[in-house]
Amino acid sequence: MKDMTLIDAVNHALFDAMAEDENVVLLGEDIGANGGVFRATEGLQAEFGRERVIDTPLAESLICGMAIGLAAQGMKPVVEIQFMGFIYAAFDQFLCHAGRMRNRTRGRLTCPMVLRAPYGGGIHAPEHHSESTEAIFAHLPGIRVVIPSSPGRAYGLLLAAIRDPDPVVFLEPKRIYRLQTESVDNNGQALPLDVCFTLREGADVTLISWGAMLYETLQAADQLAERNISAEVIDLASIKPIDKTTILSSIAKTGRCVIVSEAARSGGVASEIAAIIAEEGLMTLLAPVIRVSGYDTIMPLAKMEKYYMPSVAQIITAVNKVMEF
Repeated sequence: MKDMTLIDAVNHALFDAMAEDENVVLLGEDIGANGGVFRATEGLQAEFGRERVIDTPLAESLICGMAIGLAAQGMKPVVEIQFMGFIYAAFDQFLCHAGRMRNRTRGRLTCPMVLRAPYGGGIHAPEHHSESTEAIFAHLPGIRVVIPSSPGRAYGLLLAAIRDPDPVVFLEPKRIYRLQTESVDNNGQALPLDVCFTLREGADVTLISWGAMLYETLQAADQLAERNISAEVIDLASIKPIDKTTILSSIAKTGRCVIVSEAARSGGVASEIAAIIAEEGLMTLLAPVIRVSGYDTIMPLAKMEKYYMPSVAQIITAVNKVMEF
């Protein structure tokens, strides 16, 4: 057991995966000697060498395409994109090739690769550095999208993603990279993919979130408890596919739901969850589902960022609204 931040947990998961399987290789810009822009790969090139921790040119399409080729031939590449705002150059490769490899070859080839990227706002970064566009990748058939919200889940879910035979987009909420520490058993045990994690049991309202927004969501649950409102908190974790069973079971118990996301409002993952509840859990609802989200605007630069990000107060206001029904 070690006390780790989320970025420490990512580093330990990469180390353990590489030590376990010599086919695991890392590719990315400045990930070798510099250890990556957030130091997620610090020390790994010194441990495993330049042939397994590869500094690449500044060319995301090239990096992703090379990783797909490696994966198709039995390697397990883990690609780091410096910021999610730079990931779109790799989108064509991922959509047209990584996500279709199994189907295109009728299962003869798979694409066991992981596309890692820091994502989300809250660190006062410049333009293109604070994107929350996970819904774009969640819309693609043939891939998984995973977002951890704590050091322990980052460690276990990244190991699972690397071991999975199909492509995984692994988005890391950089705002909480070093926000908190947690005791993590880095014993090489993976956590299950495709499931939600219930972080707090409750009876009155279900709060669903993922990534960094779990931090505010749990704070809101604490404040609601002081007002005798019992909130169940679910970490979505797997953005694609969504664990409908856990969500619908919670809604059947509480009858109310607030979904918290920092992404833009329209066409997001929160909308998909609300649609699932409407289609399969409508008759258990006591109130409409409410989304607390970012806005349909570009993420503003540093001075205005705090007005874009959902707050604890906004979450509590939404809960009060559903409790009125």
